[in-house]
Amino acid sequence: MPKPPNRSFLLVCLGNICRSPLAEAALRDAAARAGVAITVDSAGTGAWHVGNPPDPRSQAVARAHGIDISGYRARQVTAADYRRFTDILALDGDNLAELRRRAPRDATARIGLLMDAVPGRTGQAVADPYYGDAAGFEVTWADVSAAAEAIMAGLR
Repeated sequence: MPKPPNRSFLLVCLGNICRSPLAEAALRDAAARAGVAITVDSAGTGAWHVGNPPDPRSQAVARAHGIDISGYRARQVTAADYRRFTDILALDGDNLAELRRRAPRDATARIGLLMDAVPGRTGQAVADPYYGDAAGFEVTWADVSAAAEAIMAGLR
């Protein structure tokens, strides 16, 4: 029986400092706990924060769940990402539309919405906690963790 292709996931929000780094951390953690080998990265559709670490509030919520994301650095989605990853998952509808708009003709990645992986959450966005307080980052963590677990369940 042929071995299934390795899956690779790019998780995308607007600036790559709040939601998508948390989604990357949650999916990496879920894969490690499940013993599933996948590639995971995150990026933003915007370039404002390129090279910056995640928002301190994102770092704090990840740390509260035993994960250090202080070494992550924001980057912008590139044309090569559409061939490098098997799945590019947006964290909201606006970024999904932008990803689809930017997709090169030779794109091979499946482009979708992260929360579509979670039963009962099809079409929903991961709430953007940027303009709120720490409680919003916990809600974001809960969303991305649920999606990570659902993705892992689908890969097993």
